[in-house]
Amino acid sequence: MVSAFEQSLLAIMMAVIMLGMGAALTPQDFKSSLKRPFGLFVGLVSQYGFLPLIGFLLALVLPLSPEVKIGLVIMSCMPGGTTSNIFTYFAKGNLALSMLMTINSTVFGVVLIPLLIVVYAAGLGISIPADNIVRTLIVLLVPVLIGMALRRWNANIGAIVELVGGALGIFFILFLLASWVPRNWQFLMSTPIPVFAAVIGLGLLGFAAGYLFSALLKLHPRNAQTISMEIGIQNGPLAVAIVALSFAGTQQQQIIAVPALYSLFIVINATLLTLWYRRINERSQQKLPDSFL
Repeated sequence: MVSAFEQSLLAIMMAVIMLGMGAALTPQDFKSSLKRPFGLFVGLVSQYGFLPLIGFLLALVLPLSPEVKIGLVIMSCMPGGTTSNIFTYFAKGNLALSMLMTINSTVFGVVLIPLLIVVYAAGLGISIPADNIVRTLIVLLVPVLIGMALRRWNANIGAIVELVGGALGIFFILFLLASWVPRNWQFLMSTPIPVFAAVIGLGLLGFAAGYLFSALLKLHPRNAQTISMEIGIQNGPLAVAIVALSFAGTQQQQIIAVPALYSLFIVINATLLTLWYRRINERSQQKLPDSFL
């Protein structure tokens, strides 16, 4: 399903993506996060509260194989990625809030991701090698630190690295469409419906949970849309990398199908949601002058 060449390419892509993520960070970002506890609270509760629980419940109620359940738990525990920032930008959402949530979820994910994966996997009666996942996250954290160092050394180089890293996040999705899907068409046709329900449902329920949580907090509609996008769009490439580096053989191929399918369908659903949110925001902007009459 995923060849040795693709795994090597993925490892390189993931390193560059995380390098770009690091290049987007400065020490001031961490200080700002701590000075804005509400944004920190919204981000952490959204990313590591709702979606892992949604993934766990889907794995609990749907007739899925143990490998698919493992993949679903791992996918649901991922932080937000740069892809969510791009979709938020096109939807005319709150880009600053989206980036803040991505930063927070990435930094705190080093501790929370393995912890949540182990807890929810145990709840499903599944054993996952948490030490492998921790080592993978630490290895992936190194490019983030290098990216931060580059940004501090030279802002222009940091900006270029950030741009390349963000572009690779989109390229990963296009790579799936152009390479993985045609080669695995037979696999897609034979995949049970509950698996599709799980990977598609994870994103859709994430969108809904984010918006409802924001409505409960009585946030501005643009902020609610942003949080909705941030929760629904998780870091698929990171999930694929974790699976590829933590498992082997047939089990790896079965588990990796979940983040691969999730990444495939989330870009379709996120595109439709982005167009809807953008239309809403454009209408609200057109009506804005009327409020001053």
